Amino acid sequence: MTSEAGASRKGSRPAHDPCPSCGLAGLEVFYEQRGVPSHSCLLLQSPDEARAFPKGDIRLGLCQSCGFITNTAYDPTLQAYSERFEESQGFSPRFREFAEELAGRIVEKYGLHGKTVLEIGCGKGEFLALICEIGEMTGVGIDPAFIDNRLEGEVRDRVSFIPEFFSDKHAHLVGDLVLCRHTLEHIPDTAAFLHLVRRSIRSTDTVVVFELPDAGRVLREAAFWDIYYEHCSYFTPGSLLRLFRLSGFDVLDVGLDYDDQYILIEARASVGEPSRAASELEDTPEGIAEAIESFQEKLSRRKTELEKLGRGGRRTVIWGAQSKGVAFLTTLEMASEIEYAVDINPFKHDTYMAGTGQRVVAPEFLREYQPELVVAMNPIYLDEIQKDLDRLGVRAELTAV
Repeated sequence: MTSEAGASRKGSRPAHDPCPSCGLAGLEVFYEQRGVPSHSCLLLQSPDEARAFPKGDIRLGLCQSCGFITNTAYDPTLQAYSERFEESQGFSPRFREFAEELAGRIVEKYGLHGKTVLEIGCGKGEFLALICEIGEMTGVGIDPAFIDNRLEGEVRDRVSFIPEFFSDKHAHLVGDLVLCRHTLEHIPDTAAFLHLVRRSIRSTDTVVVFELPDAGRVLREAAFWDIYYEHCSYFTPGSLLRLFRLSGFDVLDVGLDYDDQYILIEARASVGEPSRAASELEDTPEGIAEAIESFQEKLSRRKTELEKLGRGGRRTVIWGAQSKGVAFLTTLEMASEIEYAVDINPFKHDTYMAGTGQRVVAPEFLREYQPELVVAMNPIYLDEIQKDLDRLGVRAELTAV
């Protein structure tokens, strides 16, 4: 973190501009970091390419009116979503269990057996295929990072994909369910995006389900590894609820899931005028501002603790070579202290971490390397990581950020 303002970039949003979520003035910058990789999930083929990867600045601003947080220095021209973007978490048993439970819950709760689903930002299509299989549904997925040969089996006949960004040209697509998971945090103009989704919905019976990270947890835990360039928009349950109401939705349910790391919001299109009614949830803009005050102190203390951990002279690897790992390594500037990043996703193996250049290796690599310390980028995976370490005969200390 630095007190010095980031460099001005084409496309950046000055802090005095209106909030992209509620449209009112009052963004107040509270966190700044310069020169972070503009992507952290792209597959990079050499250490040199990884270290020379384009960088941008982060200047997080809080909207005093609705509690939304945005990167005021975000430059969309630095983004390059394509087939090289490897975001899949589906190789984790813990994540697959969560995905199966969530898909089944949505289908049963809203009686969607045999219905249709549209998923905006479907990634590699894994969740879309899963919910279509569980609910015997048919579906369409939209995502520029979709890769056609990744899905197999009979369910492939139930789903079709459009490898593009969602836009007005896709507004003719309909579904009894509209899904959008871990996409809104990548969208800078959040209200415009939600209004586009609302315009595409023709029936008030259509169920809309969004899932995205909870910024409240990031602030409470000073989880700086969850702040990275692709995430230009940060919501708490309250600020997300307010955006949905302003965008013409009746919110059916909103809460936390996946060990309280994710927000899940469920809604239907409303027929009345947009409402500015305050959220009944506790995370008011004033409460978020108070959390930010303690965030600064926690952040400094946590970074000091983790720097000592990483520079303790022990052979150390991180486990999790996605965005959290990139943010962890670049923020703490640990390019030389940690040589390898472990990931169970085979599509990442023998690629390199953006910004710092660590080689991504399979868990089996540790059988020979024998690290003394393994730092898990997400505590929810500690049990399955420990099982892998035991299976491989690795006696390293396992800890989580």
